[in-house]
Amino acid sequence: MNKFEQLGLNESLLLAIKDLGFENPSEVQEKAIPVLLESETDLVALAQTGTGKTAAFGFPLIQKIDADNRNTQALILSPTRELCLQITNELKLYSKYEKGINVVAVYGGASISEQAREVKRGAQIIVATPGRMQDMINRGYVNISQINYCILDEADEMLNMGFYEDIVSILSTTPDEKNTWLFSATMPAEVSRIAKKFMHEPVEITVGTKNSGSATVSHEFYLVNARDRYEALKRLADANPDIFSVVFCRTKRDTQAVAEKLIEDGYNAAALHGDLSQAQRDSVMKSFRSRQIQMLVATDVAARGIDVDNITHVVNYQLPDEIETYNHRSGRTGRAGKLGTSIVIVTKSELRKISSIERIIKQKFQEKSIPSGIEICEIQLLHLATKIKDTEVDHEIDNYLPAINEVLDGLSKEELIKKMVSVEFNRFISYYKKNRDLSAQNAGLERRDERAPRENTSGATRFFVNIGSRDNFDWMQLKDFLRDTLDLGREDVYKVDVKEGFSFFNTDEEHTDKVMGILNGMEIEGRRINVEISKNDGGGRRDHNGRGTSGGGGFRGERNSGSRSGGFGPRKEGGGVSRSDRKEGGFRPRREGGSSERPRRSEGDRPASRSFEAAKSRRPRRS
Repeated sequence: MNKFEQLGLNESLLLAIKDLGFENPSEVQEKAIPVLLESETDLVALAQTGTGKTAAFGFPLIQKIDADNRNTQALILSPTRELCLQITNELKLYSKYEKGINVVAVYGGASISEQAREVKRGAQIIVATPGRMQDMINRGYVNISQINYCILDEADEMLNMGFYEDIVSILSTTPDEKNTWLFSATMPAEVSRIAKKFMHEPVEITVGTKNSGSATVSHEFYLVNARDRYEALKRLADANPDIFSVVFCRTKRDTQAVAEKLIEDGYNAAALHGDLSQAQRDSVMKSFRSRQIQMLVATDVAARGIDVDNITHVVNYQLPDEIETYNHRSGRTGRAGKLGTSIVIVTKSELRKISSIERIIKQKFQEKSIPSGIEICEIQLLHLATKIKDTEVDHEIDNYLPAINEVLDGLSKEELIKKMVSVEFNRFISYYKKNRDLSAQNAGLERRDERAPRENTSGATRFFVNIGSRDNFDWMQLKDFLRDTLDLGREDVYKVDVKEGFSFFNTDEEHTDKVMGILNGMEIEGRRINVEISKNDGGGRRDHNGRGTSGGGGFRGERNSGSRSGGFGPRKEGGGVSRSDRKEGGFRPRREGGSSERPRRSEGDRPASRSFEAAKSRRPRRS
């Protein structure tokens, strides 16, 4: 029996759930749905972003709506246009087998008169942003004096955005006897104030620990000099070839500047902030969802409502002013049970904030060093080899093999491999050989004692292992696995770095034979583990018999004189944006009007990012 059936949902909702492919309810759904179905009560639910809160209130709300009554029966308030539209679309999917239920989105940046006409035609559920909803009430376009249910979604973020007065005003026009359901990731003072003023003995549900971070997100910080912050961002991107990330900046100006620099340096990036028109925002998000953009540089306000699957990293280019905001940022990754990483780039003066965040999210950060150029080259080389191995062959290529074989005739297997990977490898090594190390040790920065990794690493051995995030490991889980499997002490495994199909880790030299002897030949779910000693200084690796491997052709690749148009990673499908796309509202769309949600967030016509074709790479372009 599907576990949703045990929650008391009716048959039409269960059919929609089946169509959506939901099998088991999330924790917040399992806790909230029975409470909301069984009684008319107020509810406060504290759960992280990405835990399924929309379904937690959406399913019971739809079941309670009277489809024969065309009057507005429920109001859902959300902080941004994106989240408003997302909730509306999801409710429509949930109610696809419920005849007569109409859900209308009300938000800034679109025609208010058209929205008013949709409401007038009959909208049992209105999903709205606070600013536009207040405007609709002031103009007499909506009547919420008889609603039965009011839902505040992402309540803490709405209040952080300055909507406290609007929310109080809107709730004051609703009946006292309605049910209010408040969903929030954290419980700051203003949220508590709203709950006390407008709710009556609410049932409280907490998923995880109150204000805590998600268990599927690991947290890392990198200590750098302030002048090296941008260079550190680039190196972290290069060290994670499959990165699909949101990069957070504090201001619109910084967001735009960082995105433009990334594009100029050959990364697939774009900016998302409040000065973009709705058409620009929609175009950027469409490109991000289709993975044409790998690094979305955003402000906290603009990023609200981003619901994109499989984001691998959240990068805090700058820490937020409010510590609670960090929780919202990190909640963009590690969704639906998948693992994610939240990265913080900090200067020495900001280190105290790390401790403050740890206390709130009740999780520890791991301090890591910015990868050196040699480490990045090795990571990119192994990533390329993994991609080649995993590539599915389209046999259309068979038609071209005779001509290709003729060109490559005379090359041995070893020579062919070396030349093939050197095409990409030479680009990175020529760039990084000219650039200094950014690690905190060489920058003269002091680490916190309780975070400091081993100072003496001369007796350390660095290992390569062919398991990674695709095997459901993050750095914490891999470290625990290695420590338990090898029967080592807590501090004997360190500098663990997990990539998609492989990982690196260090142990003291005395444990080398144990590592090679125990791990090599082990199997995890049918996959055979292979461990080799990584030699960053030479570019190769040694296998467990001490033999050198042939990957890489050394670190003396010739400098490529042309513009760097490639990278170690696979060529991105649709990695750029065509001229026609840009003309139709891509990265340089014309302004199409539309008002902002609130006057203080007026729309500008600054482009989301510079043209890809104008980018002049100063590093190996990411493909």
